[in-house]
Amino acid sequence: MADTPTILVLDSGLGGLTVLREIVKALPGARYVYVADDAFFPYGHHSEDEIIARVVPLVGELIDTYTPDLAVIACNTMSVSVLGPLRAAYSVPFVGTVPAIKPACAASKTKRVSVLGTRATVQREYTQALIRDHARACTVTLVGAAHLARLAEDALRGKPVSDADIVSEIAPCFVPAADGGALRTDAVVLACTHYPLLLDRLLRLAPWPVAWIDPAPAIARRVVDLLGPGDSGGREFPPEMIFTSGRSRTLTDALAPFFGGRVPA
Repeated sequence: MADTPTILVLDSGLGGLTVLREIVKALPGARYVYVADDAFFPYGHHSEDEIIARVVPLVGELIDTYTPDLAVIACNTMSVSVLGPLRAAYSVPFVGTVPAIKPACAASKTKRVSVLGTRATVQREYTQALIRDHARACTVTLVGAAHLARLAEDALRGKPVSDADIVSEIAPCFVPAADGGALRTDAVVLACTHYPLLLDRLLRLAPWPVAWIDPAPAIARRVVDLLGPGDSGGREFPPEMIFTSGRSRTLTDALAPFFGGRVPA
């Protein structure tokens, strides 16, 4: 593998930056191409067939253009819909982002876990299979948030987002004990990469403390496992940022922290 790998990171919008942030920490010397498919945002409003028809040819074009050593699908809805077709179509290694149900159930003391994702993610058979395989000892509540991804993007762009709007999206995650005891929800899976953009507010607005399970660090570890630690000789490359809508980028200050402080091109 090349000492300076090219890593393609694809999301429906800006949520995948929460995954990219962890990968940059682990591999600061890699070349990064971040693609926000904002022309098709939000993915949670599309059917599985529509997502496959959109993503498979799009990724093919990106592979032809950038010849990445590895591609990260930094979107739960995209991953649970299209990872199989992508791996069948292309030889590039793919790392997906799927609901972190197994570690959430392992961490839960009350065995009451909620999965907070887009409506598409929580409805997919892939998610149901994760529950069957890894959550037999847990009671899992699936919460399909209709607007939380867009609220997260709005907040990153500096638009006002009210506490009330966030609370209305996350409230179903918090299931009290039937008898008023201690066996209430104690872990919430962040099954959309946009949601960690709001983590500070999620912590503040939760009706009681829970563990918020973000898969991004595990994804970064998997990338390093596949590519190795790399050695760029201390060089750091400015990342490339692409919006499929073709709109101009006006988020330099907000995005730089996700690229290790480097200003995206």
